[in-house]
Amino acid sequence: MHIHILGICGTFMGSLALLARELGHTVTGSDTNVYPPMSTQLENAGVTIEEGYLVKHLQPAPDLVVVGNAMKRGMDVIEYMLDTGLRYTSGPQFLSEQVLQSRHVIAVAGTHGKTTTTTMLAWILHYAGIDTGFLIGGVPLVNTTDEHLQQVFAHSSYLGAEKTNGDTTAPSGYFVIEADEYDSAFFDKRSKFVHYRPRTAILNNLEFDHADIFADLNAIQTQFHHMVRMIPSTGKIIMPAATISLEDTLAKGVWTPIWRTAVIDTTASDTSKNDRTLKDNSDWQAELIREDGSQFKISFAADQEAAVIDWGMSGIHNVNNALVAVAAAYDVGVSISTACAALSAFAGIKRRMELIGDVNDVLVFDDFAHHPTAITTTLDGAKKKLAGRRIWAIIEPRSNTMKMGIHQDSLAESAALADYTLWYEPAGLEWGLREVIEQATAASDSIGNQQVMSSVDTIIEHVSNHAKAGDAIVVMSNGGFEGIHQRLLAALRDK
Repeated sequence: MHIHILGICGTFMGSLALLARELGHTVTGSDTNVYPPMSTQLENAGVTIEEGYLVKHLQPAPDLVVVGNAMKRGMDVIEYMLDTGLRYTSGPQFLSEQVLQSRHVIAVAGTHGKTTTTTMLAWILHYAGIDTGFLIGGVPLVNTTDEHLQQVFAHSSYLGAEKTNGDTTAPSGYFVIEADEYDSAFFDKRSKFVHYRPRTAILNNLEFDHADIFADLNAIQTQFHHMVRMIPSTGKIIMPAATISLEDTLAKGVWTPIWRTAVIDTTASDTSKNDRTLKDNSDWQAELIREDGSQFKISFAADQEAAVIDWGMSGIHNVNNALVAVAAAYDVGVSISTACAALSAFAGIKRRMELIGDVNDVLVFDDFAHHPTAITTTLDGAKKKLAGRRIWAIIEPRSNTMKMGIHQDSLAESAALADYTLWYEPAGLEWGLREVIEQATAASDSIGNQQVMSSVDTIIEHVSNHAKAGDAIVVMSNGGFEGIHQRLLAALRDK
């Protein structure tokens, strides 16, 4: 079958294209943003990519058009598709029908940590010898001599085995998927994850985001509950304890056993009452051995086994991501010790506190954080892991929610842990980032040195002139940020 994908270079659709190729389909696609690494990954897989959204790309007619959620009514290619009666579907629906129907789906949902947790879980299962399929919204960092792991995690998706040994009454094979709450297509405004029908579901957290399509938090909770309604009574829900937004969602009705998780800080001289309460009300615990989260012990109340993860990652958010991943792996038969050994060998994800350069002991990191909570947790992990270094935060408010100014009142506070923060205010940002940050810094002495700049060149010049040996620079954006990473490294070398 010839499939043409509109919006093929997005992380989800590009990964879907690779799966379609593995299924034996002829795959072509078009996009307005054709650039590496996704374009290179697709071309290497034999996928033809066209620049732009032109009617001629659907001539001769493909057997099926898979429509990305960036497509809208009024676009020539969409009007042509509808007028000529071409067969079409959404990406999530295609995935459901072509791949997931016969699988035990393990879905990872939440406002933050989906990509990291999905990759951790897929890594654990393959490390344990389970040939699971997966689709993630990022590219893993692979630091291993294991040829199987190198091959499987060279891409952001993998079909995996359709059959597994074991219980013949359950769906065969496993598939781990990053379960995004964003809408499916212009003709299907349900969240993507509604199509996935998981048997095991991780609900990592839930906050208001995607203000361009959701009116409020309750609207997102409704979509989450649509997915919860589909999880069988023989399945499992895994979620952090004492997460009010998730508990409120489940209060609408839940028919599936729940495992609750908690991260306990045992590095403090006196365990807080809150930590004791979390431990008493959770099934799974991660107890910190090092404050920065680089070493911790995982245990399960119903199992005498416990094991330690000692890895190169940091931050309490990543400890939580690891904990729910270990619990989900345990649910499908992987021991705690095997899962912890797998994560001790886990190298991380591209663009998640990824060290991209060291110039005369000035470290430059790339991170995907684009929501106040993610900015705070990223900087918290950086401060603890890089203790003794001055931390620079360079932040681009690029997401649709950020551009709308929904989180403007919490932006300055979210970056308070950085020693120096530079916010990028692009042209056309209507709500006035400069005024927001200036007002916040004038009102509080606890949020550090924060400035707003309207040019990437100005940011690069400022940092290269003022950064010193021993500093760490964390660049945070969910986009390319005008190539600031390599340009900054070059400027630091010139100095």
